[in-house]
Amino acid sequence: MRIARQMAPGLRAAVMAVALGVTAVAPAALLGAGQALAQTFPAFRQALAEGVAENSALAAFYRENGYQPIWTGAEDAARRTALVSALSRAAEHGLPEARYDLPGLLAAFNGVETERDRGLVEARASLTFLQYARDIHSGVLEPSQIIPDIVRQLPRPDPTQLMHDFVNAEPVSFIRNLAPSSPEYVRLYRAKHDLEAQIAQGGWGPHVQAGSLGPGDRGPAVVQLRNRLIAMGFLARSPSALYDARMQAAVLEFQNSVGIEADGVAGSDTIRQINVDPQDRLRPIVVAMERERWLNIPRGDRHVWVNLVDFVARIVDFDHVTFETRAVVGARGTQTPEFSDVMEYIEINPDWTLPRSIVGEYWGALTSGGAQHLQLIDNRGNVVPREYVDIGAYSPTTLPYEVRQPPGPGNPLGEVKFLFPNPYAIYLHDTPSRSLFGRSVRAFSHGCIRLQRPRDFAFEILRPQEPDPESFYMSVLNSRRQTEVHLVTPIPVHLVYRTAYTSVDGRMNYRDDVYGRDARLYDALISAGVEVGA
Repeated sequence: MRIARQMAPGLRAAVMAVALGVTAVAPAALLGAGQALAQTFPAFRQALAEGVAENSALAAFYRENGYQPIWTGAEDAARRTALVSALSRAAEHGLPEARYDLPGLLAAFNGVETERDRGLVEARASLTFLQYARDIHSGVLEPSQIIPDIVRQLPRPDPTQLMHDFVNAEPVSFIRNLAPSSPEYVRLYRAKHDLEAQIAQGGWGPHVQAGSLGPGDRGPAVVQLRNRLIAMGFLARSPSALYDARMQAAVLEFQNSVGIEADGVAGSDTIRQINVDPQDRLRPIVVAMERERWLNIPRGDRHVWVNLVDFVARIVDFDHVTFETRAVVGARGTQTPEFSDVMEYIEINPDWTLPRSIVGEYWGALTSGGAQHLQLIDNRGNVVPREYVDIGAYSPTTLPYEVRQPPGPGNPLGEVKFLFPNPYAIYLHDTPSRSLFGRSVRAFSHGCIRLQRPRDFAFEILRPQEPDPESFYMSVLNSRRQTEVHLVTPIPVHLVYRTAYTSVDGRMNYRDDVYGRDARLYDALISAGVEVGA
């Protein structure tokens, strides 16, 4: 174990002693059968009750099991071994190793001299286990307390049930299975390990000392570019000092991995990204692992995955992307929140009910008799003639009507929207404004997500339930009637924010921190005790 190698010889011996269930300083009587311990030593029971008193779930567990030990009996060696091993490797998962204080826990085990000491150590081990289990299963942080736009519901395990399940399971596999089992988490874990090894070996070499480079160039800067591409795994080893076709292909692959418009030419943006140090790439990987823990839930064999900083909406089937389209997400002032929900239906020929926050943008036109494409709708859903309402007598927040734009070619939602009803009024939709899809950074909306290929997206969504989804869709569209099409099998939708993520082959991809969220989460992880690159 890594931590054992860092300890003094005496503490290393203590690790082995605890793992093997042998404690030289403990009275022999205390190593008797755990099932009789609480009855034989009332001081053990009293100390254990005191030690878990402030954790109601843990107190309930020990009351239910009659205050029998699960860590400190001679028969509990397998659990101790599993816990010590897991805690010693916590940093590999980007967890705050110091939070669990393994050296202190081991010292407490080896300092047992009385049954009261034993009871306090029992409580400490369970509290440490629950903290570790919670952190690795569903995250170190409470993200909504740091960034209100992260409205994700974390899958926190029930502590009492967790303890019951643990004592009835094989401890090593149980603790191992607390971490997310998603392919993405596994790939991120490996990428973190590989990048740390690369850093330990000196990183990716000298920076490229050039403003830009292109095919046909030669010289020291091309050699620097070549060497960094080789070190990052984009180019096979080569003695060439020429920016040749192989280097152009490697640059193109690198550009795709960092979200730069790929042309195989190392312009200023590409050079800037190539010169990012591996230590700086490690940070978003650690944040991405934390984000994966927040999403430690079944994703759905088929689901929609929208990475807000990648500006792409994808349909994923069994961990393979089967469809993707460019997307426009919320602007920095109207950021799209992060959450998961379920798409229940699509609406073809949608109308647009303006959120109150947007009504104000049209207020001048509404009060002056303009914006005639907008209707006023009463609380019964009826259209109220504009000439019957003195709009100027109200404000955008007090107007007693909804403001709606009916279906049509100029509707901001285009011809279709995709609904996963949520409290934040966020959905995916078409748009008549196509120019923004040509931008590399596409953060311009009021929060909802616009799709570049909404019709094709709809075809794929409908394919499992319609023999000919294209014909079905077009027939509804051509009716010009506002129509809800409910999905026979609702589809999970995950709105995520990943500045570091992997391809299925394990290749790392990086994106800019458009909203600055990952920088804040990284700082919070460091404050919590995570040591990156330690």
